[in-house]
Amino acid sequence: MSDLYELQLTLDMPDSLPAPDLALLRWHLGESGEESQKSDAYPLLSSRGPAERIGGTLVGDLARGARGWALTVRQELHPDEFDRLRELVEWIAARTSTFGTIGYLRFLEDYLPDVLIADPATGTAQRLPLTSRSAAEDLIPDPWG
Repeated sequence: MSDLYELQLTLDMPDSLPAPDLALLRWHLGESGEESQKSDAYPLLSSRGPAERIGGTLVGDLARGARGWALTVRQELHPDEFDRLRELVEWIAARTSTFGTIGYLRFLEDYLPDVLIADPATGTAQRLPLTSRSAAEDLIPDPWG
């Protein structure tokens, strides 16, 4: 049994995104040589190349486009990273200009992912399991709760 999850994010950020926010995204994508102010912090979206367990490749890209900034991420994550991941996805959801689906979170052994949905009007996100019609309690599940 594995305890890895696949995270996919595909969304737009406004062209007016402040420089410190862009810098934080680039840091999480591994595009910045700067060290974090927190000693235990590390980039969550910086893995590249073949995935260890989920198949395919791990990617992370931020590019300027016609609608502002386009962010695409596919990462393999362990539940130990979920607290930090929850904070990051909530932070992204508060800034995205994409309404509706912004990504997926899938346990390695599950067939269906949970859909991550953003509402730019409220700056919030929720996780919607595809196995049910109601939203999950937590954006990123607490595997020990």
